[in-house]
Amino acid sequence: MPTPEHHSPADPPPPDPPADDPARTGPPDTDPPHSAAPRAIEPSVTVLPASERALARPRRRLPAALAALAALLAVGVVTGLGLGTPDPAGLDAPADEFSAERAYQHLRTIAAEPHAAGSPAAERVRSHLESTLRDLGLAPESQDTVAEEAGQLSGGAGGATLARVRNVVARIPGTDPTGRVFLVAHYDSVQTGPGGNDDGAGTSALLEVARALTEGERPRNDVVLVFTDAEEACLCGASAFAADHPLAADGGVVLNLEARGSTGPVIMFETSLRNAGLVEVFGRAAPYPVGTSFAVEVYRLLPNDTDFTAFLEHGFTGLNAAYIDGAALYHTPLDTPASVDRGSLQQHGANALGLAREFGAVDLTRLDASGDATYFPLPGGLARYPGWLTLPLALLALAGVGVLGWAVRRRGRASGPRLAAGFGLALLPIVLAPVGAQLLWVGITAIRPGYATLLDPYRPLWYRLAVLALAAAVLFGWYALTRRRTGPAALAVGGLGWLAVLGVLLAVVAPGGAYLTILPALAGVLAGLLALAVRRDGPWPVVAVTAGAAVGVLVLLPTVVLLFPALGMAMGGVGALFAVLLGLAALPVVDLLHPVAGGQRGMAALRARRRGALPALAALLGILIFSGTGLVVDRFDAAHPVPTHLMYALDADTGTARWLSEETDPQPWTAQYVDGPSRIGDTFPVFGDEELRAGPAEPAALPPPRLDPLADVTESGVRTLRVRLLPQRPVRFAALHVDPATAVVVSARVAGREIRVDGPEPFGVVFHAPPAEGIEIELRLRPTGAGPVRLRAMDASDGLAGLPGFRPRPPDVGVVGSHSSELVAVARTYPM
Repeated sequence: MPTPEHHSPADPPPPDPPADDPARTGPPDTDPPHSAAPRAIEPSVTVLPASERALARPRRRLPAALAALAALLAVGVVTGLGLGTPDPAGLDAPADEFSAERAYQHLRTIAAEPHAAGSPAAERVRSHLESTLRDLGLAPESQDTVAEEAGQLSGGAGGATLARVRNVVARIPGTDPTGRVFLVAHYDSVQTGPGGNDDGAGTSALLEVARALTEGERPRNDVVLVFTDAEEACLCGASAFAADHPLAADGGVVLNLEARGSTGPVIMFETSLRNAGLVEVFGRAAPYPVGTSFAVEVYRLLPNDTDFTAFLEHGFTGLNAAYIDGAALYHTPLDTPASVDRGSLQQHGANALGLAREFGAVDLTRLDASGDATYFPLPGGLARYPGWLTLPLALLALAGVGVLGWAVRRRGRASGPRLAAGFGLALLPIVLAPVGAQLLWVGITAIRPGYATLLDPYRPLWYRLAVLALAAAVLFGWYALTRRRTGPAALAVGGLGWLAVLGVLLAVVAPGGAYLTILPALAGVLAGLLALAVRRDGPWPVVAVTAGAAVGVLVLLPTVVLLFPALGMAMGGVGALFAVLLGLAALPVVDLLHPVAGGQRGMAALRARRRGALPALAALLGILIFSGTGLVVDRFDAAHPVPTHLMYALDADTGTARWLSEETDPQPWTAQYVDGPSRIGDTFPVFGDEELRAGPAEPAALPPPRLDPLADVTESGVRTLRVRLLPQRPVRFAALHVDPATAVVVSARVAGREIRVDGPEPFGVVFHAPPAEGIEIELRLRPTGAGPVRLRAMDASDGLAGLPGFRPRPPDVGVVGSHSSELVAVARTYPM
């Protein structure tokens, strides 16, 4: 009988046939323990027992596992710290630097009270902006005009949304301009809150940036400060400036400052197309750069817009930044100056100042606009590479996984069928973890229904940890159940295979996010090949797979952390998905937590299975602990009230009134006003066909808007009506709709502006911040019957206090952050 070739203990073994090769005797997965010698089948070839099929099989398994986990934990901590906010600079900070405390002095004035567009409070804010800019030696001007919103916020309008706006604009002239840099923030707030964060933080930060820019040397390029009006209503201020202001005629680079929360890192979440040059400047000039090209892809899928949208539509380039954590306060009365995180404010302003100086100094005509960059945060900076590399890297990762699979099979760590099984099985946690996270949140909201109307809980940390624990439980449980039969190496290759496949898919449909799976897949492939090339029971395989997993932590952990506040707990499954992808990238390290795979029998096998189940059981316990802690800690109280939504609508034609709510399952406080579902689009077209909860209300003595006819001419079958819509009380907006059963609108002019008409669709116009003299509207229409044309006039104010039957909310009941919260609508039909 031939004898096996002898090898020195220092040499790696020669390639072995697959574990289930036909030449191998004995059933699969019943190999002798590791202490037993491998069986010789052919000269110079040994067959690896199941206990040796992992990519890393250290002699001292527990110390190796602890060392690898400690290394990954250290990488995770450093990565997390890189997403933190800086310490706020005080009032004594150097004059040429940004100070959050100096900005905060402005913030207390700007966000002293709600200041929706057109309100007296908004005029007081505008006066403060102008006086502050004049004190800096600048010459602010007010752009007072009427503008149309680019999109359509009011689904029932059917025609257009407009506003009278009063933008505040000031220019810091450059010494040798190659273009203009526009620093933008909106100074209006929603009607329900004072806007401490949204966008008092951005507005006050720009005032402090302006002060710092006036210190020292002037910039090369013009720097234009634009404080826009009516952003909350319709983005109309930004649209007016970008379309009509002389300083905007030649375009330029826009830096927009926003907030959709009260804390957290400032994320550069949106860019214009062909952003390579912009991102390069951001990476080197922003002192605290946090941004990811994946965020751009996500934002394009969300139904959100900012002032930046209007600038993009008019051909500007630029960057959009905001902090987004703490979203429970968004658009609510709790969005006060006291709620603003000074660290977030410091990061917002310091980044804006650094970028303003850099864009103010470079030749703007030479910014690289050849394509998009892929970029993501790393501790201490921003990693970036050209976007054109995305698809080649994705294909390289896919090919690399194939090479690794071949090498694993060649080394006897897994057979072809087991590699195929590993790839198929690796899909399970990718699907199960997101589904489980969504079901978990359904269960939590069933216990705490008030969460349904919040973007995020007031204190969401414990629930985020519960989702991560659920993702870990799915991954660890799946691995414990499949590892023994499939083999650690086959599962590791299968996990990397899905990362590579997802990388190719993302490279095609969302290239800015493809790096999230491509880079961990490439790192895992290199780590696996290195682990196979060195002595498998030495330290270097562990070092290699730990380094590969560390790349996954660096790349994926920031996305997991940032996705929770970006999407809210209602979409926590997305965070769970990326947490599982991180786990798949680290499977060889996860394997170290388990006993040696296979080779045990009887009680030894039972003990091994129990040890293998411990990580999953610990994660399951974590779900219960974190979820339970969240329910105990995040209770609704006076400081964290349950959000409720309520409106009042009065039909002046019939003298009837109704309470209305957008809550699908009304809170107890709301339920005393509303009961069953109702659609009111016929009497209040501005609400469209949305189903609301409704209940009877006592009519209030509120005057409807007046509609005065100014002209009425019919020519060639087209009737031209000119009317004046005049509210009879202080209102936030007024609206006019044409009954489609009586006429079809051909064209329209509002306040002297030609507005779009969507063909035969029902026509309406919503006008925010109407002037005291009313709104002149001209309609060219074709009557559809012999009767009069019916026009439905409506206006809306804010605040339910004083209405008959209204009882003030208790301290632990709050107002949901909605543009229609506390709305008081009055409508009347005018036959013409």
